[in-house]
Amino acid sequence: MNIAFMAHDNKKELMASFCIAYKSIFQDHHLIATRSTGTLINKATGLNVNLLAYGSLGSQQLSARIACDEIDLLIYFRDANIENDANTFLLFKHCDLNNIPFATNIATAEVLIKGLEREDLAWRELLR
Repeated sequence: MNIAFMAHDNKKELMASFCIAYKSIFQDHHLIATRSTGTLINKATGLNVNLLAYGSLGSQQLSARIACDEIDLLIYFRDANIENDANTFLLFKHCDLNNIPFATNIATAEVLIKGLEREDLAWRELLR
């Protein structure tokens, strides 16, 4: 599966810790992330991460991949105190339009990753 990662600056360390905890699951999948988030994941875990651009351009690239149904799961640790911008709105819209499961906090991300581990998300492969 193609798993995408994003994180606001004050959530990047949480993302690194999350990826360390679930490294054994992530190592069997193709990982994609915005540049600074992906670099941090790679340094923390040694996992191979396909890096997109930094910041809003990376968000736009990720949104385009989701719109083209090239992403199966999105984990986006975001700061709820930061208002959603147009890029975030578009990202979530494309997830909804393409039935891409996504998590915006660690609690939901853990549920999705546990589902991934149990192969509950195998239906995504059938869509291809």
